Amino acid sequence: MSKLRFRVVETAFKKKPVAVAVPAERPSEYFAKYVFNKEKMFRYLPSKVYAKLIDVIDNGAPLDRSIADEVAAGMKKWALEMGATHYTHWFHPLTEGTAEKHDAFVEHDGKGGMMEEFTGKLLVQQEPDASSFPNGGIRNTFEARGYSAWDPSSPAFIVDDTLCIPTIFIAYTGESLDYKAPLLKALRAVDKAAVDVCRYFNPDVKKVVAYLGWEQEYFLIDEGLYAARPDLLMTGRTLTGHDSAKNQQLEDHYFGAIPPRVAAFMKELEIEALKLGIPVKTRHNEVAPNQFELAPIFEECNLAVDHNMLIMALMRKVARNHGFRVLLHEKPFKGVNGSGKHNNWSLGTDTGILLHAPGKLPEDNLRFITFVVNTLMAVYKHNGLLKASISSATNAHRLGANEAPPAIISSFLGKQLSQVLEHIEESTKDNLISLSGKQGMKLDIPQIPELMIDNTDRNRTSPFAFTGNRFEFRAVGSEANCASAMIALNSALAEQLVEFKKDVDELIGKGEPKISAILDVIRKYIRICKPIHFDGNGYSDEWKAEAKKRGLDCETSVPLIFDNYLKPESIRMFESVGVMTQKELEARNEVKWETYTKKIQIEARVLGDLAMNHIIPVATQYQTDLIDNAYKMKDLFPAEKAAKLSAKNLELIEEIADRTTFIKEHLDAMIEARKVANKIECERDKAIAYHDNIVPMMEEIRYHIDKLELIVDNQMWTLPKYRELLFIR
Repeated sequence: MSKLRFRVVETAFKKKPVAVAVPAERPSEYFAKYVFNKEKMFRYLPSKVYAKLIDVIDNGAPLDRSIADEVAAGMKKWALEMGATHYTHWFHPLTEGTAEKHDAFVEHDGKGGMMEEFTGKLLVQQEPDASSFPNGGIRNTFEARGYSAWDPSSPAFIVDDTLCIPTIFIAYTGESLDYKAPLLKALRAVDKAAVDVCRYFNPDVKKVVAYLGWEQEYFLIDEGLYAARPDLLMTGRTLTGHDSAKNQQLEDHYFGAIPPRVAAFMKELEIEALKLGIPVKTRHNEVAPNQFELAPIFEECNLAVDHNMLIMALMRKVARNHGFRVLLHEKPFKGVNGSGKHNNWSLGTDTGILLHAPGKLPEDNLRFITFVVNTLMAVYKHNGLLKASISSATNAHRLGANEAPPAIISSFLGKQLSQVLEHIEESTKDNLISLSGKQGMKLDIPQIPELMIDNTDRNRTSPFAFTGNRFEFRAVGSEANCASAMIALNSALAEQLVEFKKDVDELIGKGEPKISAILDVIRKYIRICKPIHFDGNGYSDEWKAEAKKRGLDCETSVPLIFDNYLKPESIRMFESVGVMTQKELEARNEVKWETYTKKIQIEARVLGDLAMNHIIPVATQYQTDLIDNAYKMKDLFPAEKAAKLSAKNLELIEEIADRTTFIKEHLDAMIEARKVANKIECERDKAIAYHDNIVPMMEEIRYHIDKLELIVDNQMWTLPKYRELLFIR
C-alpha cells in the first residue's frame, strides 16, 4: 500500500517556521506602497487632471474622457518606476474569483524597435471574450464581445510586475456580467435614498457612504497533507473522514497561542497586504483546530470588496511560501466549525455621522432609530433574497451547524434596542412628543448611551445581528464574493428608504409636523417588521416552527432558495433602484444553478474515485489479511477454540464486505442518477435533481467509508486522517 500519507506526515512534523524579512520602515511608511492612491495621483498627475479625477472619486462626478490620456501617462510612469512591465484590467466575473489578462507596456515605435506605451483608451476600456465567462446565456460563442471599463473609485495597484486596474465587466449589449457593476449601482442607489432621508435631520448632508468590514476565516493545512487528499485538491473540502477523537470540544484553540509556522505566514501576509493598501488589523486562532481569522479596519464598501478578493488571492500565494495550503471552503471538515466571512456593514454621512450609531441628542436618536427600523424593514421584506445572496453549494454545508447562523434570516437587536422599539411601538404620539418651552420639541425616546456599543450582547446564531453601530451579516460564506450580499442588502435598503420618504412626505403634505410624521411611520414599520426580530436560539426546532409561522423564508434547498431572485418583488426592487434588470437577474440565476450542479457533479466524481481507488482496495486488502488470520487460527487451534478466537475477526470480515458492497452499489446508482440528471435541459431542474438525489447518495456513501476508516488497519489507510489534517501545524 502507498506510504505517501506517512511520508508527508513525517515531513510536516519536521517543518520549521520560515524566516520573514520585515521592512525597515514602519507599517505607516510602506502602507499602500504598491497602490496608485491619491498621494501618488497628486505626485504624478497635472493639478487640473488630479482635481477632476478626485471629483470623480469623491463625488461621483462623470468621468471626463479627455483626461484619460494624462491619467494613463501618470499611472504608467509610476508603474514603470515600481518595476511593472505589464498591465491588466482586473474584474470580478460570476465565478466567485477574479480575472485578468496581462499585456506588456510595449508597442512598435515605427522605426523597427519598441517603446513603452499605455494610452487613455487602454486604461478606460478593453474587450475580453464575454462568452468564455459565466453569463447565463447573455453572450454566445458567436457573439462574444464584452467590455471591461475602469472603476476610478478603486485605485490601481501592482502585483508582482503587473499594474492591476479595477474594472467592471459588461456585455456588448450593456448587461452586467460581474459583481462590481451592480454593486456600484446599489451603492449609488442607497447613497441617493439615504441622503434624502438624512435631510430630515441635517440638510447639509450631501453624500452617504456604505461601509464594510469583513472578517475572513480560513483553515491552513500542510501542503504535503493537502496533496495526499485528492478531495481537498479537487473540491476544497474533505468528502470522507471520520471525526478525530479530539477536535474542538475542549475549546482550547480559540484565541490560543498562534502556532509558530502560522505566525510566520500571518506576518508575511500582513506585510504584503499593507503594501497593497489593505488595512489588516486583527489576527487570531478561530474555534476549530487549524482555523484562523484575519480582519481589516472597515472601508468604503466597493474598496472593501476589492480588498477582500485581493486578500484571498494573496493568502493562497503566501501560504505556499510557508509550506501551507489555505482552505477557503465554508466547510472543509465535517464535525467542526466551518468558515464564514462576517460582513460588518453600516452607513455614514459626509458630515461624519454613522447612521446606525446612537447619538447624544433626542433628535440624533430619532435619526438612529429611523435607519435601524428601515434596515429591519428591508431585511424583513427581502429576507428570502438576502438568504439567496449568501447561498451556494459550499455554504450550504456550513449554515445551521457548529456556531454558523441558521438558514433562516432574522435579526438580533439585543435587550436595550428591543426595549426602545417596544416603547415607541406601544406609546401614543402624544406621549412621545411634547412641547417644552424654549427647548422646542422634546422626544420621549429613552436615552441610548454611546456605551451601547458595549451593551449589546452577542448572539452567534443570528444571521443579521445589530452590534452597536452597525449590522453584522454573519451568514456570508468564507469563499464568497462579499459583493453578492452587499448588492442585495444595499439595494433593498435603497428601495425601503424611498418608500419611507414617500410615506413621511405624504403625512407632511397633510399638515403633520415633520417629527410627528416620522414617528408615525416608524411606529407603523416597527409593527410590520416584528417577525424579523429574534433574539433567541436560532438553532432550536422551536425557532424553525416559529419562523415558518411568521412567514419567513425557511427553505433549505439551495436551488430553490435561488428562486428568490426572480420573485416579482425582487425584480421590482432591483429595477426600481436601477441596479439590475429582469434579464440580468434571470441570467445570474442560470449561472447560479449551473455552478451549483457543476460543484456537486465534481464532488460526486471525486468521491467515486476515492472509493474505487483508495477505500475499497485498502478495505479489501485488510479483509484478506483477516481471512488469512482466520484460516491460520484453524490450522493452529482446535476448531471450537479457533472459532471463538476468530469470532471478532469474522464479524469484521462480514462488516467490511457489507460496507464495501453498499459503497459499490450506491456508487453505481449515483452514476446512473447523474446520467439522468445530466439530460435535464433546464438548469434549475437539473440543480434540483442534483440536490435532491445526488447529495443524499454522497452522504450515505460517506457514512460507510467513514465507518471503514475506524476498522481498517491504520498502517494501510492511504488518506491523511482528520487528526493529522487538523493538528499538524
